[in-house]
Amino acid sequence: MRRLLRPVLGAATAVLATLACTTPATPASAADAPYDVLVFSKTAGFRHDSITVGTQAIRDLGAANNFTVTATEDAAQFTTANLARFEAVVFLNTTGDVLNASQQSAFESYIGSGGGYVGVHAAADTEYGWSFYGNLVGAYFASHPHIQQANVKVENRAHAATAHLPQTWTRTDEWYNYQTNARSTARVLATLDESSYSGGSMGADHPHSWCKTYSGGRAFYTGGGHTQASYAEPAFRAHLLGGIRYAAGRAKADCRPETGYTTLYNGSTTGWSQAGPGSFSNADATLTSVGGMGLYWYSAKQFSNYSLKLDWRLAGDDNSGVFIGFPPSSDPWSAVNNGYEIQIDATDAVDRTTGAVYTFKSADIAARDAALNPPGEWNTYELLVEGERLQVFLNGVKINDFTNTDPARSLAGHIGIQNHGTGDDASFRNIRIKELGTTPPPTGTVQAEAFSSASGVTPFSKAGANGGQTLGYIDPGDWAAYNGLDLTGVTSFRARVVSGGPGGTIQVRTGSTTGTVLGSVAVPNTGSWTTFADVTTNLAGVPSGTQNLYLTFTGSGSGLFDVDDFTLVRGSGGGTGTGPIRGLAGKCLDVRNSGTADGTQIQLYTCNGSAAQTWTVTPNSTIRALGKCLDVSGGGSADGTKIQLWTCNGTGAQNWSAQADGTVRNPQSGKCLDVSGNNSADGTAVHLWTCTAAANQKWTLP
Repeated sequence: MRRLLRPVLGAATAVLATLACTTPATPASAADAPYDVLVFSKTAGFRHDSITVGTQAIRDLGAANNFTVTATEDAAQFTTANLARFEAVVFLNTTGDVLNASQQSAFESYIGSGGGYVGVHAAADTEYGWSFYGNLVGAYFASHPHIQQANVKVENRAHAATAHLPQTWTRTDEWYNYQTNARSTARVLATLDESSYSGGSMGADHPHSWCKTYSGGRAFYTGGGHTQASYAEPAFRAHLLGGIRYAAGRAKADCRPETGYTTLYNGSTTGWSQAGPGSFSNADATLTSVGGMGLYWYSAKQFSNYSLKLDWRLAGDDNSGVFIGFPPSSDPWSAVNNGYEIQIDATDAVDRTTGAVYTFKSADIAARDAALNPPGEWNTYELLVEGERLQVFLNGVKINDFTNTDPARSLAGHIGIQNHGTGDDASFRNIRIKELGTTPPPTGTVQAEAFSSASGVTPFSKAGANGGQTLGYIDPGDWAAYNGLDLTGVTSFRARVVSGGPGGTIQVRTGSTTGTVLGSVAVPNTGSWTTFADVTTNLAGVPSGTQNLYLTFTGSGSGLFDVDDFTLVRGSGGGTGTGPIRGLAGKCLDVRNSGTADGTQIQLYTCNGSAAQTWTVTPNSTIRALGKCLDVSGGGSADGTKIQLWTCNGTGAQNWSAQADGTVRNPQSGKCLDVSGNNSADGTAVHLWTCTAAANQKWTLP
């Protein structure tokens, strides 16, 4: 595949020259800012003889790593005022019911205010009747075999608790089976290999350690730590330290649940190729840059519509980046000229620093700074590509949102990592991808070959086309009509195209082939007749209601391009729509347990197409499900006010307005529909909160 180069190659040369300029490397980060940790080890059941040595081990870690430790078995310490002193609370081999109702309430408030929780071993054998705690710890204890050696498989080697570990960590401990699998609500860091010991009962996926965000706070759990000897093991002590640092907010991590990803690199370099000078060393399932300037790119496949995740680390003030959307080439200049770089180096100008789309769009610097781990520590990127939209997440926090509007470029293409040059030391781990298929549009996608009438064009079977066919044989003056499309609220047009020919223009009209042009978009040569790309244009003067839509085609020569499908995208001022309302992590706004009683809690839940997730949205008015309305409890305006289902009554508490930034606002209070604690776990309550336009306030309406 070969795309058009930028019109002025000198600009690309300047970019590459800028990339080549670096400042000398600096030492890794300084110690954490001081913080305080409460170690709680009350037992109401079995008591582990390792509690004393475990407490001392945490004291030792604190003395060496800038945190103070208060150890207690007195549940009376769990008051709102006292807990506020601590950045993290460690439940060290607690068992049974250890807190009363008021103490539980204080701890819930502590977590809701951003506090941290660390659960060690029997912390999962604690408070079975307290659902908040069960959700926080992630899974309850079920059983265990005798103490023995086993292999721990480390699947996340970017988290501070596991980055130091080998892929297989062999040690002796008491290995817990759990009542449920934590993977659906937490990011699993390590699992147990049940073939390496006897007595495992969870099968091939047996989580052993995990992290998560919950109700505004952070949680880390490890199943290790039964034996006294555990706390003398350097690797286990470092594992525990990393969990404490994460819970205390000193180490950042992407702890969102993760499933469905395909490994591109986790030790094997099959499918990868080096373009240009330099290379990457490959040891311990880690790629480390050597010399350059070059690019290590995944040559086996191109991607469009995907979530790409990878872990990266800089040694000091070093430089590197991740490239996406470029054609196959043995020349690294091709990625610069035709693709986009998501920068890693944090020390450059705002439009070319960590999270920036290099020279095109700066990251949100405040959000970036809050999410970034310093040199010497691992970070995780998610690059979410949906059509020509790119969202950049750093350690689970969204820090950039960029849309490609350059017809000579596309976000679809190959991906690669940069080896910037001698002295720029960058390492990468666990590069994985989830292909998302065709981006689901707000108003539905029309297969271009499914026209109502046409002139000069015909369906053409083509590998890679959605539905197996494109609208082909397009020459200047040809057209295609699509009858009965609802254009209410449509503000833009997106088409999936392919061209190995001269390219041309799509004009969007209504009424006839000579009707007013609502918008037009240039279609470039995409590189070949098998290389698809998306093109987008805004529309103006779009009539409401059901209309007949006409696509007319212009250009020079013949065989201009094919159209695979097109999408009519609604803006925030469209007509009434019915369907799911999607929010954080792609999950749906849901009526808890499909209840219809006034006051039923509204929550986030995995999309399932049920009536409890089918909402009728009337712009600047009501949002309805199950015959009732989305309602602000008591017409309140305080942060945290409950969002509920209630009999429709026409009050301001039931008025909602979609905003251009993706938020849904209650005008009466001036506040937004918000997922509590930015937590994507099923069952997380939705409440009212000051509008921030953060990811947990972004919604896609039907």
